[in-house]
Amino acid sequence: MVAFLVRWAMLAVAVWVAAEMVDGIHLGGWQSTVVVALILGLLNASIKPILFWLSLPFTIVTFGLFLIVLNAIMLWLTDWIAGHINDLEFQVDDFWWDAIWGAIIISIVTWALGLFVKPERVARRVAR
Repeated sequence: MVAFLVRWAMLAVAVWVAAEMVDGIHLGGWQSTVVVALILGLLNASIKPILFWLSLPFTIVTFGLFLIVLNAIMLWLTDWIAGHINDLEFQVDDFWWDAIWGAIIISIVTWALGLFVKPERVARRVAR
């Protein structure tokens, strides 16, 4: 459970950084950030593996670059779901520029945070 919370926090930071860096990603407040990170995390855990296997030929042909498009699709889907939740302020203006750049930034930030913060190690330390 602790590892999940650490990953969720890392994703929330990454979403916030993407919203700060990309003009077409609008995010309002820390509550929206936390909920958007939860939605994106759940989509990445449930739908993304299915889409990954369905798009594997495209991923192979593009030498893995299609994974950026797949991550942008997850961000776009998060925007669509967030649009149906009252009081949640999250919007991605354009798929080809804003969602793609947002997906790239979220990937880089979560990767960089993962170099310093290991969710499993934190969970083991908390369990002691």
